[in-house]
Amino acid sequence: MPALWIAHVTVTDEEAYGRYAKLAGPALEKHGGHFIARAARYVQLEGRDHPRNVVAKFPSLEAAETCYHSEEYQAALDHARGASERDLVIVETTE
Repeated sequence: MPALWIAHVTVTDEEAYGRYAKLAGPALEKHGGHFIARAARYVQLEGRDHPRNVVAKFPSLEAAETCYHSEEYQAALDHARGASERDLVIVETTE
């Protein structure tokens, strides 16, 4: 089953977060992921608002989780730590 990687982000350091974004995309692609929404328009209906929302699709929940724990993604994530407040979840689709 495909899975969605859903991140809700508030960026606190644009420069450092830019370094994260530059490295994160190739890390996701290496694990079969691709972005389907990235910092696009949105409407917050419930819960805590984050001005940046990202959705990536992976071939499986396992592929998305492997990506998260990969050396490449963790190197990217080093730039996001301290430069953002993030919530991240991986959810399997019903397709």
